[in-house]
Amino acid sequence: MLYITKSVTFSASHRLYNPEFSDEENERIFDKCNNFYGHGHNYTLEVTVAGEPNPKTGYIIDLKILKKIIQDEILSKVDHKHLNHDVEFLKGIIPTVENLAIAFWNRLENNFQDGKLHCIRLYETENSYVEYFGKKRD
Repeated sequence: MLYITKSVTFSASHRLYNPEFSDEENERIFDKCNNFYGHGHNYTLEVTVAGEPNPKTGYIIDLKILKKIIQDEILSKVDHKHLNHDVEFLKGIIPTVENLAIAFWNRLENNFQDGKLHCIRLYETENSYVEYFGKKRD
């Protein structure tokens, strides 16, 4: 099994806020990330696909195809957007980096004819990221 990864970047703003919490509780839990107007990040998204190279092409997946899938399913919807307000597939989700990774996985998972989605790594800052490998299958 081999793994190939495409890395892309996007900029977006968000507010960490749970409408079930009081304003004081939101402030205590989310601190400065609860800013009423939101705050921004320059995210890095790494998408890893697993598989065996096609003997005719040598590819697990053509990176141009992987980039187009990421562009169509994720970047075109989140880049330079406010994640709480502008992104339909994030409605009702607190846009933590953890929840974003799950939502991105769900958008990408069924888009591969060649290879299989293995992992999403999403950096919120250069020093903080989450990895998601999908739901464990029995």
